[in-house]
Amino acid sequence: MMRRSLFILISLLLSLAHSVAETVTIKATKKYLNIPVSHAVQREVIEIAVEGRKERSFEIRLAPENPDYWVFCDISTFRGKTLDISFPSPGNGLSQIYQSDEIAGQDSLYSEENRPQFHFSSRRGWNNDPNGLVYFEGEYHLFYQHNPYEREWGNMHWGHAVSKDLIHWEELPVALYPDEHGTVFSGSVVIDYPNSAGFNKGNSPAMVALYTADSPDRQVQCVAYSTDRGRTWSKYAHNPVIDSKEKWNSKDTRDPKVFWYEPDKKWVMVLNERDGHSIYNSTDLKEWTYKSHVTGFWECPELFELPVDNDASDKKWVMYGASGTYMIGSFNGEEFVPESGKHYYTSGSGYAGQTFNNIPKSDGRRIQISWGRIPSGDMPFNMLMLMPAELTLRTTGKGVRMFGYPVEETNLLTDKSRKWEDLGAEEANRVINEFKDESLLRIRFTLSLSHATDAGLDLDGQSLLNYDMNFNTVNGIFYSPDEMTSMELSADIFIDKTSVEIFIDNGAYSCSFGKKTPDRKQGFNFRGNNIRIKNLELSTLRSIWK
Repeated sequence: MMRRSLFILISLLLSLAHSVAETVTIKATKKYLNIPVSHAVQREVIEIAVEGRKERSFEIRLAPENPDYWVFCDISTFRGKTLDISFPSPGNGLSQIYQSDEIAGQDSLYSEENRPQFHFSSRRGWNNDPNGLVYFEGEYHLFYQHNPYEREWGNMHWGHAVSKDLIHWEELPVALYPDEHGTVFSGSVVIDYPNSAGFNKGNSPAMVALYTADSPDRQVQCVAYSTDRGRTWSKYAHNPVIDSKEKWNSKDTRDPKVFWYEPDKKWVMVLNERDGHSIYNSTDLKEWTYKSHVTGFWECPELFELPVDNDASDKKWVMYGASGTYMIGSFNGEEFVPESGKHYYTSGSGYAGQTFNNIPKSDGRRIQISWGRIPSGDMPFNMLMLMPAELTLRTTGKGVRMFGYPVEETNLLTDKSRKWEDLGAEEANRVINEFKDESLLRIRFTLSLSHATDAGLDLDGQSLLNYDMNFNTVNGIFYSPDEMTSMELSADIFIDKTSVEIFIDNGAYSCSFGKKTPDRKQGFNFRGNNIRIKNLELSTLRSIWK
């Protein structure tokens, strides 16, 4: 009996020893903590206390040795202060963490093997949904779902990048960190010109973020604001502003998209709740009133108005969810009434597309960025954003439909171009294969079928475009040209290091997918019986990072 008691005591003591976190203490003198990551170990929670107060807490696969890659934690705001860094497992790699004014791997940043060269991707870690897209004082702001500490999903923060032209991006420090309400899920940003929330500073309007905080048992909607052009953020002291779990008997209440509704001088929120999108109204961005609900959508709601055929006197509203399927209808500030749908205009890797708020009236475009679910392989970063696209409503033989086509700023990527007017497949293959070793390309052409029921373009054994006229499919998805008896299809193809984006018939349909190289010796191949390649234009593209 005594032996058994002694064994239990020793076990308890050992367990207690292992449960006591190991801690290192440093004085913050540099911009970053560089932290080693190994996927051979399990995630555990690291905590960083500043002058005794816990400031950062996140899960990480801290490498005890031989890291797979390095990530970083920005500690610039703590400069000169004492940091206590603790981790639950002994011999866990805390000793490998070091301070620097550069991130580990800075010398190869943006030139890594699988780094997208004209699509945005974060310096380190995982990214998914674009959040808070907004234009303000000459900058396009891209916030996004971000795990700074691993190339897999988790630790949701809001990453942040800015651009002056929608093409070249500068990544800024993390905007929103998890807090007592949970990790930071998707949401949107508005510019509070009327100072309805009371956050403005002098004559400078505040940027106000509405976002979802996610915890194990619920999702609630919270507010944060910035008075320095998005460089630093403060959380609203009385968060959350919406907690609707009881109303819907569901945890799934997330992803607020907020915009100013000019006819009634109020704010409108579209919030995904359980089985669709709910409409809320507010006059101050803090107090919200439920108004209506549209079933049949999932995650990442959008609602906006567009002119039909660029006619300002004929406008309709568009509602969609994360998958991109959409309805066209009317909206009175409280209720969206569908008139047609569901329709689709895109497929493939794209998900959770969001459009920019606050685009100047002199511009007037509705610009969308979507998450591209295209893995980056064994890199210290993962996933990318698809190219910004302008959304329009156009009259077609099937009714009014939404088109999505790359913004005109994508022409800034063009390096050198060559054009040909009318080629057979053999001649087209000869000229296009002069470019087969280029990794960044834009290819535009019209594919004309006469004797063929299907035709397309391959690269290194991978099908980039396959048009099956018999079954009316483009890359396996039903598509019928607006002119029902047409034997032609136009394509605009962007090829990056790891991705392919294709826009059909000026944006009537688009798709995106990962680039593969099953056989690098094959090069390009136009295929199809007696096909013609009209208006062929090939452009080499520049990297946005150089």
